[in-house]
Amino acid sequence: MRQKNAIRKHFIAPIPKDGSKPKEADYMRLAKWISTVSDDTDEQTDDTGYYDGDGTAETTVTGVSGAYGFEGSHDPEDKAQAYIAGLKWKIGEERKVYHKIVSSDGKKQWIGKATVSAIIAGAGDATEYEDFSCTITFNEIPQESAVTPVG
Repeated sequence: MRQKNAIRKHFIAPIPKDGSKPKEADYMRLAKWISTVSDDTDEQTDDTGYYDGDGTAETTVTGVSGAYGFEGSHDPEDKAQAYIAGLKWKIGEERKVYHKIVSSDGKKQWIGKATVSAIIAGAGDATEYEDFSCTITFNEIPQESAVTPVG
């Protein structure tokens, strides 16, 4: 069955200082006034031909850098947007978050540490609403699991 993109959910959470994983209540949904989410995943590949075949190059994926771009209107009172806007002048470890994606059918989720970059929280033409955008790039292959109901 086809699912609308808006049903897929994206969440962010601060990385706890003690190195543990965030609690469910720490996650903030990144959705309000977000009109576009793009999959900006980058794959590194190696093309090599072998003598045990006909010499045609085979493509091997050697690395995956999962990334998502978010675009919409800025709402400084939205928890997730405010948190990301607060990272704009941070560098290094302070730009890291947990990113959780829940599939549109609500059956699977992917969670991993990620870095927020390209933050825009208030820009655009004078006659338009303020822009919001950022890119969230996983720093590792996210862990896939079944979604378990809370409570």
